[in-house]
Formats: sequence, structure tokens, C-alpha cells
Amino acid sequence: MPVETGVFDESALVARARQGDATAFNELVNRYERRIFRLAKNITQSDEDAEDVLQETFLKAYEHLPGFQGQSKFYTWIVRIAVNEALMKLRKRKSDKTVPLDEPVDTGEDTVVREIAVWEENPEQRYSREELSEILSEAVDSLRPPFRTVFVLRDIEELSTEETAEALGISVPAVKSRLLRARLQLREKLTRFFKRKGDDVFAYL
Repeated sequence: MPVETGVFDESALVARARQGDATAFNELVNRYERRIFRLAKNITQSDEDAEDVLQETFLKAYEHLPGFQGQSKFYTWIVRIAVNEALMKLRKRKSDKTVPLDEPVDTGEDTVVREIAVWEENPEQRYSREELSEILSEAVDSLRPPFRTVFVLRDIEELSTEETAEALGISVPAVKSRLLRARLQLREKLTRFFKRKGDDVFAYL
């Protein structure tokens, strides 16, 4: 029986997909593919790698779907797969000397700005919204992968601490510790940037 228009019932779709309903699985893919791509791009800092991660995530999800017990949300489960795939990409890139580790990335997501602080649309402020978004994106990208991944899952994708721990296979205290360090590092980086520009960071944070 098709899902009622305008209503997304994840558990019903998962149940149908586990029974071999390809249409139900496609609905799950359509629901989450943009979020998984964004997550993968934030971790890998590469469109090409993010696309690979997206494809591998849903291929593995489809392959292992019969073993999904439903003890967590389907989204949390595929996030775990995506994170593993993205981190594998980073490890492979580290071992390949021909691939730059500091390639620039523009996530194009205002979410990064909103999660760090609420930015007022004030024409008297020195920086435009686009400039602030770029500054913040670069600060997030500069975090080491373990801290960046936790920050992306918690503060951008808005997973709970418990879901983040489950997705990464680490403890809740470890998530809290990494998130705190990520936030402190971001604040330090932004403080240095704005002080260098002669601005007061606390006017922005």
C-alpha cells in the first residue's frame, strides 16, 4: 500500500524495503540523499568524493537492509555507513601524495552560519552574509577530521549526542569532548581572524 501523499512514514517504508519493495527504498533514498551528500562533502571536502560516498552508502544500505533491526532510526544507520565511507576516503587520500589535503571547499550551506551563531542582517556590519558564511566554512573545514565530523553531525545535521555516538561508534562522553574541543577551536580561530581585521569577535558570535 503506498504511503499517503504528504506523509513520510520511515518505519513503514523500511519495512516494505526489507521485503524487497524497490519503490519504498527509492523513497528513502530520495528523502535522505541530499543530507547524506552534504554530510559527506563536509567530511571529505570534495564533491567527487562526496558523490562516491553517497553511492556507496546507499548501495551498502540496500545490500545490508535485511540485517537492519530497527533498533535505531534508519537515518542514523545510513549516517553511520556514510561516515565510515567518508573517513575511508580521507585515509585513502592521506596515503596518496598526489591528492592535496588542503583543497578548498565551499559548502554553500547557510546552516553552518546558523549553527555557530545567529547573524543579524545589519547593513552597518562590516561583512556581508556571504563573506561571513565563507569565513565560517573555512574555519569548520580547518578542523581535524575527528572534530569536524562530530561538529557536522551535531551542529549541522542536528543529530542527538546519542545518535552521533552511535553513528561514529564512540561513547557519548567522547562525542561531548570532541564537540567541545571543536567549538572552542572554532571560537579561537574566529577570534584571531576578527582581531586581525580590527573587529570585535563578540559582535559576531
